[in-house]
Amino acid sequence: MEYFAGIDVSLRFCAVCIVDGKGTVLLERELPCEVSDIAECLGTLPHPIERVGFEAGTMSQHLFYGLKAEGFDVVCMEARQANAALSAMRNKTDKNDARGIAQVLRTGWFNPVHMKSRAAQGVRALLSTRKALLKKTMDLANEVRGLLKIFGIRLPMTVKHGSFDGVVRPLIEMDDVLTHALVPLLDARVVLYQHFLELDRRVKRAASHDEVCMRMMTIPGVEPIASLTFKAAVDDPTRFKRSRTVGAHFGLTPRRYQSGEHDNPGRISKAGDRDVRATLYAAANALLMRTMAGPQIKSWGMRLMRTKGRRRAVVA
Repeated sequence: MEYFAGIDVSLRFCAVCIVDGKGTVLLERELPCEVSDIAECLGTLPHPIERVGFEAGTMSQHLFYGLKAEGFDVVCMEARQANAALSAMRNKTDKNDARGIAQVLRTGWFNPVHMKSRAAQGVRALLSTRKALLKKTMDLANEVRGLLKIFGIRLPMTVKHGSFDGVVRPLIEMDDVLTHALVPLLDARVVLYQHFLELDRRVKRAASHDEVCMRMMTIPGVEPIASLTFKAAVDDPTRFKRSRTVGAHFGLTPRRYQSGEHDNPGRISKAGDRDVRATLYAAANALLMRTMAGPQIKSWGMRLMRTKGRRRAVVA
């Protein structure tokens, strides 16, 4: 007889349910969301657990590699598919979700999610912190712009990030009220921008020391951000059987609705990592508008843009 364990994971606690091959519930328990507690609970069963499963989420990597180290066969399920199966239950509770996950695991009706390596997650964390600091820097700059408009000071439409402080500070130091209110905001923005520049240097250094990223940056329009983002998202290229499935994995292929006489292709599915789609879109836009790309590919893109529009040309 085979035995399966389903785990409904939350931030502090998790619900564990163990079923046998016929679907009979053998054990249900609520535990702290820690690898040691979960492993101890699963070890209390006198029979070995065939497979342990849970939905993809923020705690997935920690639990996946932790339970793997304890000797369990662990599966991380695609969240949307698991949610579709669990939505059939009348009452949504952690206990019922764990029971449903165990039954889905037993029947095999799930798609496993690739768990990225620690190195890939580290690169993604570096890119995310860089993006967050840039966004906060821009938010503070926009806040300064808005407050200055109240006092009749209108800044130029485009001011570079590096020269923003040099343009604004002389304007507000002539007024005691503005100095008292806005100088702390400018000081905070300068600190954030300096940290952003340091993270930007780290990103470029990481891309320059990676052979795969250097090869991708030979493509017109592909810069360190795009190459690192794509490499970290793919992580293990061998998990894709064909290169054309990569586009579908990141949500760049059209949806399709077919029923009876209806067969309607739609827009791109937008499944998968949205940061990858945004980065690839920016790289394609740079290829069309700002790079000296090869004449054939650029002329093809420009013809497509004239017939289909700029947005569709960039996606294609």
